[in-house]
Amino acid sequence: MARAFLIVLDSVGCGGAPDAADFGDTGANTLAHIAQACAAGQAEVGRSGPLALPVLDGLGLGAAIRLASGAQTPGLQAVPSGRWGAATEVSRGKDTPSGHLELAGVPVPWEWTYFPKTTPAFPDALVEQVCALAGTQGILGNCHAAGIPIVQNLGPEHLRSGWPICYTSADSVFQIAAHEQAFGLQRLYDLCAELAPILHDMRVGRVIARPFSGDAQQGFARTGNRRDFAIAPPAPTLCDWVQAAGGRVLAVGKVGDIFSGQGIDEVHKGKDDMELYAHLLRLIDTAPPDSLTFCNFVEFDSLYGHPRDVAGYARALEQFDTVAGQALARLQPGDMVVFTADHGNDPTAPGTDHTRERVPVLVAGTGEGEIGHCAFADVAASIAAHLGVPAQGPGRSFLP
Repeated sequence: MARAFLIVLDSVGCGGAPDAADFGDTGANTLAHIAQACAAGQAEVGRSGPLALPVLDGLGLGAAIRLASGAQTPGLQAVPSGRWGAATEVSRGKDTPSGHLELAGVPVPWEWTYFPKTTPAFPDALVEQVCALAGTQGILGNCHAAGIPIVQNLGPEHLRSGWPICYTSADSVFQIAAHEQAFGLQRLYDLCAELAPILHDMRVGRVIARPFSGDAQQGFARTGNRRDFAIAPPAPTLCDWVQAAGGRVLAVGKVGDIFSGQGIDEVHKGKDDMELYAHLLRLIDTAPPDSLTFCNFVEFDSLYGHPRDVAGYARALEQFDTVAGQALARLQPGDMVVFTADHGNDPTAPGTDHTRERVPVLVAGTGEGEIGHCAFADVAASIAAHLGVPAQGPGRSFLP
């Protein structure tokens, strides 16, 4: 019996991308800079001391960072007992869809469309289409923004006017924030679903529904009902390969949305990463033979990377390391687990956007040894080889 668990720690990059300068990210290194800040006593909020990740470092995390970038990794010096390496992306993006599609064996073959102007961000014709679909006289925002501050700033005006809050970032994305009760959650989903084909035709990667609740007196907070309307994969992915061979694909977090439901049998969501961790541990106990469990844990990125919260990012990594230990202790014979990431989001870098980086590849259940440098698509080919599934695309298995 063989099973595979592909666990994406959203934005947990390890530096060293050879084309980082093309993206304005020279020197970015999410993991190394967090480790260095912790060792220097610069990440003492809610935690203390050097970065402590004994489980992931035991698999080869520190070694993978050093391989990827040559950076110092204080606190992460274990001799690896797993299979480890660092993966380099070829798709021309540093975003969620590009990273996940390529990890699933399908590099993105096109250039994404972005909205480079910060204010106003969107062309008039697109704004008119949003207003027509929303039934409003205008939109709020129309700018580059981080999600939490823009909701706090424009929430009162949104409640007064009923206009949706629309914003973007350096990624190929169109985000719509709206109050769950006042605007309506289903109305927000319907608006995004109707707008998505228009933006996908423009090669914009995602339309994201960002519901929130609260009021001007108590403040506003995003809820756990986010939904991504992503462009469909351009070719069959690892998920489709597993399905075609008779296996089941179980998606945890936003994976089902990222792949537009293509190749997904079950979706397991939660209000936060803690709830998603519980799904992962349960599925390690219950996932059927020949299955792929594909997880994304987003809060490293959304709560700590974009807000540039080094201490918070370190806390989240240390918390997950405990979960990783619990996961490894529950594995069954024939299980393969891959811990990796989809891009970087260095909390010490300027700005609030993702950073172009290599990502660690840590594998449990298939022996030990250095993978070396590999491609994102090699992750899919290796999982397919473990499951005995025919692989497609450019990836090559790094399993012996």
